[in-house]
Amino acid sequence: MAKAVVIYYSRTGTTKAMAELISKGIREEGLEVDLKKVEDIKPQELLDYDAIVIGSPTYYGTMAYQIKKLLDDSVKFHGSLDGKVGAAFSSSANIGGGNETTILNIIEAMLIHGMIIQGDPQGDHYGAVAVGSVDNRAEKQCLRLAKRVAHLVKRLKG
Repeated sequence: MAKAVVIYYSRTGTTKAMAELISKGIREEGLEVDLKKVEDIKPQELLDYDAIVIGSPTYYGTMAYQIKKLLDDSVKFHGSLDGKVGAAFSSSANIGGGNETTILNIIEAMLIHGMIIQGDPQGDHYGAVAVGSVDNRAEKQCLRLAKRVAHLVKRLKG
C-alpha cells in the first residue's frame, strides 16, 4: 500500500489543524498516512514514503526554521527522493501574509530533490492556505490537496 507522511510545524494550532485535515483526506483516499510534528521526524525517514506533504506557518514570508532545518538536513539524501510526490501548505495571519512564498520555498526544495509536485488549476494553485484560522474555505482546500496528492500517488504507483 502506498504511504504518505504529513509533516508540520505549528505554534498556534492553525497549521496543525490543516495537517490533520490533509492526513484525514489522504487516508480517506486509501493511502496509509503518518502525521508527524517536524520535531518528531528525522530526514532519513523521508525515504520511507511515497508522498511527503509539508506545512508551515509563514514567518517573514518564508517557512518556520524547524521546517527549513529538516529540508536542509535532507541534503544528505539528495537524489533519493527523486520521483516521490511532494506538496506543501501554509498558514498566515493576513491576506498577502506570505502563504504563497512559504509554499513555494518548500516546493523549491522538493523540486531540487526531484520530487513530483501536484499543482491545482482551480483551488489554491500551489498548496492549501489558511488566513488567520481554518475556515470553511481552507478546510475544503486542505481536503482537495489531500485528494489530489493521493490520486497522483495512485497514478504513479499503478
